Amino acid sequence: MIDEHLASAKAVVVLWSTDAVKSEWVRAEADVARTAKKLVQLSIDGAALPLPFSQLHCADLKGWAGDPLAKGWKSVVAGVAELAGNSSRRAIAAKTAKSGPPRLSMCVLPFANMSGDPEQEYFSDGISEDIITDLSKVSALSIVARNTAFTFKCAAVDARRVAAELGVEHILEGSVRKSGGRVRITAQLIEGVSGSHIWAERYDRELTDIFALQDEISQTIVEALKLRLLPAEKEAIERRGTANVEAYNLFLMARQHSVGSSEADSTRNRSIIRLCRKVVEIDPEYADAWALMALAQTLLFFADGAGEEDGLKAAERALALNPALAEPHAVRARHLANRGLRDEAFAEIQTALQLAPDSFEVNSAAAALNFRERRTEDAIRFFEKAMTLMESDLGAPGMLITCYKTLGDTSGLHRVAEIALSRAERALAADPSSGKALAFGVNALAALGDASHAREWIERALVVDPENRSTRFNCACALSAHLNDADAAIELLAPIFERAPPSLIDHAMADTDLDPIRTDPRFQRMISRAQARIAAAGPGSPPIE
Repeated sequence: MIDEHLASAKAVVVLWSTDAVKSEWVRAEADVARTAKKLVQLSIDGAALPLPFSQLHCADLKGWAGDPLAKGWKSVVAGVAELAGNSSRRAIAAKTAKSGPPRLSMCVLPFANMSGDPEQEYFSDGISEDIITDLSKVSALSIVARNTAFTFKCAAVDARRVAAELGVEHILEGSVRKSGGRVRITAQLIEGVSGSHIWAERYDRELTDIFALQDEISQTIVEALKLRLLPAEKEAIERRGTANVEAYNLFLMARQHSVGSSEADSTRNRSIIRLCRKVVEIDPEYADAWALMALAQTLLFFADGAGEEDGLKAAERALALNPALAEPHAVRARHLANRGLRDEAFAEIQTALQLAPDSFEVNSAAAALNFRERRTEDAIRFFEKAMTLMESDLGAPGMLITCYKTLGDTSGLHRVAEIALSRAERALAADPSSGKALAFGVNALAALGDASHAREWIERALVVDPENRSTRFNCACALSAHLNDADAAIELLAPIFERAPPSLIDHAMADTDLDPIRTDPRFQRMISRAQARIAAAGPGSPPIE
């Protein structure tokens, strides 16, 4: 029976472990698959593979927590998709046929940084992102979203495997070398099934020509695919947020901070604000820079109660310059909700979703708005999407723990808790002093039933970041919802409720993690005093026209 299944299967997945390596049966069956060229192998514990399997690619899934964006898992999916044929591609084609005229599909892989300086990574990433944006404006093309394409960053990838995994017909890859006032960009357009090159070119230009160069690359790709670029599309591609190279360079730095770390990182938000302020000093008409600054100011203001600006003025400025930007509408929605204008807030977030349905920031804002209204299933939908759109994000998987616990969905809770813990561990490997990463990890550990490690992480978080409001609040949520320690939770909340802004008090009223202590007289007194203090202070934000 096993022989029949091995013979009929298009792909055979072998899970290597220390025990599997010792099994003659596993090795024999794996060798049948290898000989038939249908083997996809993965390691679950890092065991050394025997010959000849050690000479073949093996996906590393040691410690994998179920994150669909993990490189090891994506490698397995790609291998199965490549061997199984074009079913994924046919499914996409069928979907496209139903929704409109057929379009060619493409993934723009992140261009390699060849500058010899890791500090220049922001520039090569920025060029890649802008080419994705430009090609997305061509109606005859279907372009894989930036967040999906960048899961292949820094990985040795085979274009045919990527094409099979994503169900696309073409792959664009390349490299960027920036040195002084010059830039060299290479690009190759590859046919997904055969792996053959359709077009390749190298450009050596002055940095001041970067905008014209991006336009030329996008238009040449369209021509190589024998597509017709409509006049409006050509105009859209050539329309840049700025004509100033210095402003553009600084904006790319700010954008790299935005995609490279979690929204909960206050240091990240302050860096974005500083850079964007320099950008708009150079070019006050740069709408994208105003929008990015608005997001960072809003996060800093609402999460930490810090910052000189709350983000609203920057959002209004961005919309005045470019009403088609989605993220400033999400900022407006946040402020409207904070002032109790529920219907207006939902109208703004709906506008943002229509403008940019695949924006991480917009989906995060939509999730938070629904969570605040205790529309848990809607919040889950947006948090789940946000989680897949940004691999570095801690907030979405952390909030999903709360949402799935509220619904009593143990399977969903464990799944997202594993992802949250994995991401928190990666963040801590980069910055061991991150109290916020520790706090998100606390919730994940507690949700998974590891109370002893959760309490250890609470102690660490309060040592490295004792005054941070978000850190204390998240640790308190874990103590209340998962560790059944009302006294410790209230002790953590007491000092921050004395000075908490309205947004945090509103969140505390909606957060189901605090339901176990909600009837505690001590908690009720803290909430009452905070609400009285806020009412006495009066509204803190100007009205939105």
